[in-house]
Amino acid sequence: MNIKKQPQLLDQVEFRQCCELIDEILQDYRAVINQSYQGYLNHCKRVAACCLMLSKDDSNETLCKIAIAAAFHDIGIWTAHTIDYIEPSVEEMRQYLVSNELLMWEKEITFMITEHHKVTKAECSEYHLVEKFRRADYADFTLGLVRSNIPLSEFDKLTREFPNNGFHKTLIYLGIKRLLQKPWSPLPMFKW
Repeated sequence: MNIKKQPQLLDQVEFRQCCELIDEILQDYRAVINQSYQGYLNHCKRVAACCLMLSKDDSNETLCKIAIAAAFHDIGIWTAHTIDYIEPSVEEMRQYLVSNELLMWEKEITFMITEHHKVTKAECSEYHLVEKFRRADYADFTLGLVRSNIPLSEFDKLTREFPNNGFHKTLIYLGIKRLLQKPWSPLPMFKW
């Protein structure tokens, strides 16, 4: 018997809740992110949407964890002015968790951020969202070429509603700049 996995469609109510929290978090960083704000905001929302489709878990706790991880996963690019941004991103997220009395989620969301550029599967059986978040970011990073069972129609809708606004160009520019400055370590945020 050949059972085909049915792709999960995006629940708009859940997604709206996620987006509201992402908006709330990133509003405090608007001046820091500056010209890249809309591009990063849209990237965060696309990643959150993909993660929601992959996770198939609509609990409020899961929605909040996804929104927090999405909002902070690349924020260190602007707060620390570096492409080596994983640790600065984790620190910003940790400060948010402390100020919102959510430290019980620190370990899981830290893994979601530190593993999101892992090239191979994130082995983290304790926290199922870690691998889902990695795959969601990878779907957006590859412009939908690798979607991990996310329907193309859903991904296309996301990119129309939340356009790139130069986000990938910013990443390419920063990557080239880092390559010229430190050719021995061009993409320090990636790991195997």
